[in-house]
Amino acid sequence: MTTHTVDTTQELAAFLRTRRERLDPRDLGLPPRRQARRTPGLRREEVAELAGVSVDYIVRLEQGRGLRPSADVVEALARALRLAPVERAYLFNLAQQRPRTADKPATTAAPPLARMVADLSPLPAMLLNHRYDILAWNREMTRLLLDFDTLPPERRNAMWLCLMHPEIREFYVDRERVVREGIAHLRAAWAAHPEDRVLTDRIAEFIAGDEEFARLWAERDIKVNGRGRKVLRHPEAGVIAVLFEVLVPFNDPDQRLVIFRSADEESRVALERLCARP
Repeated sequence: MTTHTVDTTQELAAFLRTRRERLDPRDLGLPPRRQARRTPGLRREEVAELAGVSVDYIVRLEQGRGLRPSADVVEALARALRLAPVERAYLFNLAQQRPRTADKPATTAAPPLARMVADLSPLPAMLLNHRYDILAWNREMTRLLLDFDTLPPERRNAMWLCLMHPEIREFYVDRERVVREGIAHLRAAWAAHPEDRVLTDRIAEFIAGDEEFARLWAERDIKVNGRGRKVLRHPEAGVIAVLFEVLVPFNDPDQRLVIFRSADEESRVALERLCARP
């Protein structure tokens, strides 16, 4: 069996043709044509009209003649062809363009993910969005960090807690590394969501209010760490070492599932005792 590298120009052409041919003009509210259709789906001129481009441009795209559509054109084609989110992402990849954020940032937990956070007990778990807003958490996470229900919603943010909360500020033994990793995540999120005014304002607040954040932000480190080890200085249980894992759900890529587990036997015992308290 012979394998070949992907010819993105030809694959783009084939993908556009197949998606055009599967559409029923009646579903798009297009008027009936007097001339019978010889092939299924939409005509090229109908796609061109829906996308706001010329018929010749659609012809050249479907013939694989080396065109590289802009991000705006790709977005228009995705709308015209009624592409599902995964198909839209595929089209942008083939066109070697970067899609604009299609949806507003998640401000509430997706219900299946919220249930998963609860079901992960006895492991401490929480759900974040790209801003580091804490959207859901289980009982074990509140015992390990703090009761997020006692905070106003705008302060349920993991980076704000690390920088500004009087107890959490001294919670991490290697605080600079934790802050550095959090800043790398925020910088990557900031670049991926340039239209997110809330995130931009929050970063400006951190820069103005915390010298350490301002210094580390200026270094422009973008190495995001989704797995590692943290040592916590808990006021009741003492020193607890945890391993963390950050998972990004396929259907909700704006949300991040953070799971902690004990890194050694002493930490396991301490964590179990802490979570067992009434």
